Amino acid sequence: MTMVAEQTWVAVCPADEVLRAYGVAALLAGAEQVAIFRTEDDEFFALSNIDPFSRAAVLSRGIVGDRGGLPVVASPIYKQAFDLRTGVCVDDPDVTVPTYPVRVLDGVVQVKSP
Repeated sequence: MTMVAEQTWVAVCPADEVLRAYGVAALLAGAEQVAIFRTEDDEFFALSNIDPFSRAAVLSRGIVGDRGGLPVVASPIYKQAFDLRTGVCVDDPDVTVPTYPVRVLDGVVQVKSP
């Protein structure tokens, strides 16, 4: 029998504190860093905050926009763009960033934590 870890929703911050077209960083249990993004269309996304190319915790400070209709964040270091929905690097599809379920409940951004 395989044991599956239960995921829980973790309150991160008030939704109003995440400005449109910006990101914020949060620390989840186990020192896992997550980047929360809000698009111009008021959609929220959550990715790992670790840029896989530089290995720096900087994705939350990236530029949020779209590329070919895809919501993306461009890393502030080497400028690779990551699809906010899937975590796939638009510039190098062999590289991905972990994604997390995110929701806004009663005005609070929540991320599902492993």
